[in-house]
Amino acid sequence: MKIRQARAADAAAMNAILEPILERWGSARPRGADHVRAHYIAHPDSLACHLAEVGGRVSGFQSLKRAAEGNPYDLPEGWGIIGTYVAPEAAGQGVGRALFAATQAVAVAAGLDRIDATIGSGNAEGLAYYEALGFLTWRKRGSAVCKVFDLGAVRR
Repeated sequence: MKIRQARAADAAAMNAILEPILERWGSARPRGADHVRAHYIAHPDSLACHLAEVGGRVSGFQSLKRAAEGNPYDLPEGWGIIGTYVAPEAAGQGVGRALFAATQAVAVAAGLDRIDATIGSGNAEGLAYYEALGFLTWRKRGSAVCKVFDLGAVRR
């Protein structure tokens, strides 16, 4: 498995992972290569967007943004905002853990104190994934569960 920074040319392959996940969730969230490029790879608040390749094929990606004033998750400024998407055929192969190791290193280097993952309450796989990494539920917003990872514990 290879973990690397996503590039603009990866947007179509990343969307091929994102789109079926959003369909399965019944989500109306935007999609498409242009959206992936703008929202994950080149977003102005982006700290990193890591990509996992298994056998030369894109198997997942994870974005990390710094929460800016007025962010859509109503998070304190300076927290991290994480999003993880793994192809179903790559589930259980350590892709998510490998992505988080790279993301966590960036978060620590950027001086973040906490990372928020906002997950739909019906997304059992996503909830279990973040819990396995050490994220703890800190609030609920509508139909979403907000989990937080305290990076202060990592620095100690």
